[in-house]
Amino acid sequence: MGRFTGKVAVVTGAARGIGQATAMVLARDGAKVAVFDLKEEFCSETVQKIQEAGGEALAVSCQVSDKQSVEQAFQKVVDRFGTVHILVNNAGVIRDNLLFKMTEEDWDTVMNVHLRGSFLCSQEAQKLMVAQRYGKIINTSSTSALGNRGQANYAAAKAGLQGFTKTLAIELGPFNINVNAVAPGFIVTDMTKQTADRIGIDFEENQRRAAEIIPLRRVGRPEDVANVTAFLASDDASYVSGQVIYVHGGGRQA
Repeated sequence: MGRFTGKVAVVTGAARGIGQATAMVLARDGAKVAVFDLKEEFCSETVQKIQEAGGEALAVSCQVSDKQSVEQAFQKVVDRFGTVHILVNNAGVIRDNLLFKMTEEDWDTVMNVHLRGSFLCSQEAQKLMVAQRYGKIINTSSTSALGNRGQANYAAAKAGLQGFTKTLAIELGPFNINVNAVAPGFIVTDMTKQTADRIGIDFEENQRRAAEIIPLRRVGRPEDVANVTAFLASDDASYVSGQVIYVHGGGRQA
């Protein structure tokens, strides 16, 4: 029996990267996983991989920054699986630029997906979790929360998620709901490739340079984050709440 047998998990932004890896780790250990992304067809690869490995998954279209879309998405999960025990708020986008070049749309898009999206999804999930007096919410922050050139919007959003995490841990703790965050460093994903492209550096070279200054001397993989998220979603972490765990190979924090 896996550690998530009998549990239902929702993972947002699960079509690829960290979200996909997280959905697969949870499913591998027995969870029924609702794979959320902008369009159902985006979720097909993740769902197929889970099913091929013997797991159960549901593709769900969801615009996390839209309240009606979130409500409808969670209803689909309840209709199929009955409830939600685990929520991983992972959906994210980047619109990098220096402050003087950043548009209002760049700012609003990043804030809406990361912060408003996590707020709306957590609000829906907590209705179910409070009623059953059990739940795990894990938010995906970033080392960029500590500040990163060209990412004023992203850094502010990820820092906001850390405050959001700690506040929800206080509010929801009495209902046996654990709320934590993971803060990845350099992880090889499409998003980090976009950053390399923005600054005009070959992605392989970008990884090599990053590895040189990371104490573990390697960049991270999506599975590195997924495994920590899975620990926080498990009952092994039943007395861990309100924490931000940096998954960055030992890099210095501010």
